[in-house]
Amino acid sequence: MTGPPAIALRLKPGKPAASERALVDRRWRARHLMLAPHRLGFFLAMAVLVSAGLWWGLVQLDRVSAALSLPYVISPSLAHGAVMTFGFIPLFFSGFLFTAGPKWLGVEALDTRRLLAPLLLQALGWLLWLTGTHLHGLTALAGLGLACGGLSWMSALFWGLIRRSQAGDQAHARTVGGACVVGCLSLAGLGASLLLGAPTVARACVLTGLWGFILVVYVSVAHRMIPFFTSSALPRINAWRPFWVLWLMLAVAAAEVAAIWVELEGPLPGTAGAVWRLARAAFELAAGGVLLWLAVVWGLVQSFRNRLLAMLHIGFVWLGLALALSGLTQALGWLQGAPVLPLGSLHALTMGCLASLMLAMVTRVSCGHSGRALVADKLAWSLFWLLQAATLLRIAAAAQGAFAAWLLLVTAVLWAGVMAVWGLRLGNWYGRLRADGRPG
Repeated sequence: MTGPPAIALRLKPGKPAASERALVDRRWRARHLMLAPHRLGFFLAMAVLVSAGLWWGLVQLDRVSAALSLPYVISPSLAHGAVMTFGFIPLFFSGFLFTAGPKWLGVEALDTRRLLAPLLLQALGWLLWLTGTHLHGLTALAGLGLACGGLSWMSALFWGLIRRSQAGDQAHARTVGGACVVGCLSLAGLGASLLLGAPTVARACVLTGLWGFILVVYVSVAHRMIPFFTSSALPRINAWRPFWVLWLMLAVAAAEVAAIWVELEGPLPGTAGAVWRLARAAFELAAGGVLLWLAVVWGLVQSFRNRLLAMLHIGFVWLGLALALSGLTQALGWLQGAPVLPLGSLHALTMGCLASLMLAMVTRVSCGHSGRALVADKLAWSLFWLLQAATLLRIAAAAQGAFAAWLLLVTAVLWAGVMAVWGLRLGNWYGRLRADGRPG
């Protein structure tokens, strides 16, 4: 007597169908991370993101309480800036670029196994970096070396896709590839400056990586994908993305990188400093205004009909707000003769823009490639608004008031909680077969 049809099918020789694999492999399995590049890249990114968030929460607790008494051999602020810039974000990039990149370029996608070593080097390197921050400088530098090697290897693989491409439009991919080169050089510069005992240069290398690598990749992808996503979800809105918009955003990134090195030793003195600060304020206010206008043109108001789309648009709005706030900071600094809220605009960029876009884009890709609906459910929507609250708290803490240390602690705990819940949820998806039974 034969058993139920599902059991009979599993007894047949040969490779089981997707539906049968889903029936058999309901549990989370590490081998499923190798089924697609986004699974591996996003999972490792989540591991570094959650670890870095918990670590930074402990650092902030240590600053307001003597309960932990953590030792430091590297400035915790520098360690924080490095891991938040170069740690998890390039791993998220890998999942996206090696999934969407081959489609952009019209080439065959890489087997996920070719990405395993460079991505593992980065993840392990950053966990070692955080450990070495408290134990030994050479341990931290060893972690930095692993991460730099992994990022360089990953960048070389992406350039390999570009070289094989015969696609007519390679502007976005080549811009991303160029940004990856800047990222590798910045990370190598960070390691060299620490080895030579030059913390000011080390900080400049981190900021160069932020503006010249991370932001350039973000705006390149945003320019290509946000209008496309918007027109797909809201058919009445055309996918308008003239290239002058991309060149403007790249010019902003280049100008900010130049400013980092011009002001390496601090604000310029005298008349030259005043002229520089006013010129920078005018440029940033103008650029911020154009980007806020662009956000409206791209469908900011209409995007609220779709939560997931609204998350993308709000994240882009933060880029314009960050530049406007930086310009206002420069103008107030010129009036008062001292820097005003310099870390406020920085975190408007990193937490408001980059983290919001990260949460939105990774959630969208993860839903689509796990066989789930392309929607932001109540949990994703709630986490997104908690992130907005954390961003506002961090900007408020930049005022350096009496409660700044406590605001930083609350911000760090809120950030760590949001990222832990988000990371655990999506990390659970990556180790399971697609809900719809399809491959990938």
